[in-house]
Amino acid sequence: MAAVVLEPEPVPLTEDDAGRLMVVGTRVPLETLVAAFKRGASPEAIHESYDTVPLADVYLVLAYYLRHKTEVETYIRRQERKGNQTQARIEAEDPPDGLRAKLLAQVAGPGGPKIVITQASEAAHKA
Repeated sequence: MAAVVLEPEPVPLTEDDAGRLMVVGTRVPLETLVAAFKRGASPEAIHESYDTVPLADVYLVLAYYLRHKTEVETYIRRQERKGNQTQARIEAEDPPDGLRAKLLAQVAGPGGPKIVITQASEAAHKA
């Protein structure tokens, strides 16, 4: 009887230029799959939502997450902090206050239709 040779499967993750862990051959980051899993999605449902990620790779990534939960959660928190810092820097350079009004004014252009923005419409937009 022939012996079955089992070879370890590498985790299909690679680090991109920005330091994010991405599923090999896709633009799907590790944290996207983990977030879907934590919301209760099955590997099959995750694959259906992110069909560029082969089902086997979804299972491999989730197995890696489950075996290295502390490290992955630390990585995800670090990515969230980096994202928050980037957003704060961008908003400091170009505050979002009144951004909608500025954009609508640009769309209207000089002599174009005038759009009146009221506090009620601003509140509805923020909701």
